[in-house]
Amino acid sequence: MAKIFVIGIGNEYARDDAAGLLVARGVKKQPHEGVEVLEQSGEGGKLMESWKGADAAIVIDAARCGGAPGTLHRFDAGREPLPAEFFRGSTHAFGLYEGLEVARSLDQLPRRLIVYVVEGRDFAAGIGLSAELEGAIPAVVAAVTREICEIQDGASLEAQSNTR
Repeated sequence: MAKIFVIGIGNEYARDDAAGLLVARGVKKQPHEGVEVLEQSGEGGKLMESWKGADAAIVIDAARCGGAPGTLHRFDAGREPLPAEFFRGSTHAFGLYEGLEVARSLDQLPRRLIVYVVEGRDFAAGIGLSAELEGAIPAVVAAVTREICEIQDGASLEAQSNTR
């Protein structure tokens, strides 16, 4: 069974920035064998440490990328770099984008790394998501859950073909 880490990134005191954390909590309510759910602030060095030992990692973050609030973007970050323009407004000097690219250059990415970015509207200090993100959270949880199942199914098929 593949070891999968689901990593929600965010700050629950910066409104829509809490989306990644809330998605991680939603995924954790539906436990899957071989899946560990983590919450991170988004600091790149800690992210690099958090996916060590994982066969696959699914990272969820919120950002202001220029699309409609609540829009979900999916990236296969193990195969291609994330679009830098999605992370220009990050509050981290060394965040997800930078940590991922340093890990890539050091060959320290998990075999599979999927990044979900949900478009946020309000990143001001405060508690509670904007209405758009509040409505988007269940769909993001469902997308991450499907991703987990696809990874596990792929690992199961790979293991079966290796035993033949």
